[in-house]
Amino acid sequence: MLAQICVNLGIPRCICASQSERSVSCPTAGTEQVSHESESVKYFLDNLDRIGQLNYIPNKQDILFARKATKGIVEHDFVIKKIPFKMVDVGGQRSQRQKWFQCFDGITSILFMVSSSEYDQVLMEDRRTNRLVESMNIFETIVNNKLFLNVSIILFLNKTDLLVDKIRLVDIRKAFPEFRGDPRKLEDVQAFLVQAFSRKRRNRARPLFHHFTTAVDTENIRFVFHAVKDTILQENLKDIMLQ
Repeated sequence: MLAQICVNLGIPRCICASQSERSVSCPTAGTEQVSHESESVKYFLDNLDRIGQLNYIPNKQDILFARKATKGIVEHDFVIKKIPFKMVDVGGQRSQRQKWFQCFDGITSILFMVSSSEYDQVLMEDRRTNRLVESMNIFETIVNNKLFLNVSIILFLNKTDLLVDKIRLVDIRKAFPEFRGDPRKLEDVQAFLVQAFSRKRRNRARPLFHHFTTAVDTENIRFVFHAVKDTILQENLKDIMLQ
């Protein structure tokens, strides 16, 4: 019944239209931003029949797509192979950033996550600022901070699945005219993004660790997380040996 109501209201068509009509939302293009939450809405609409069952129990994918923006500071403690880790998750919105410096004392690594598919979108707080440009500016501030000279900084270019769809619809050159390569080729776009972030570093002697991720793909995240764990341990072992 609920699925039929949604179809009659034309909700799926609205979502489809919003995705297919995306264009660059930046100072040179006056179009409206498409809500980043539309992907979750689409997922749940596609699964209405299953979710509407009386015996419905959320699965892992349901939980992942039910995510919400981090507000404030959230800490997670866990142990992997007898090694304790503390992960501190901070909100990325401008209003949350003044709280970041409460967490930076004693850290060993920074995992900097960026939505790689948002090159045509603007901030919720500032409709004139491109989201990816904002992320690059924040990254520049962090990566060049003297407090983090001995901290491994790992760049996550997330939402690869959405980027695959986006490059077929929106030419990245509309937001980044300096792009060189095939704007519809995933490898060219990803290489450009990595280089754009890498150029923000003043000291390029240390490597920039980066991973392309899809947060709702548990196998991808499992593989990346183990790689990140090894990177963190190896980098900190190097620092200990140099002391």
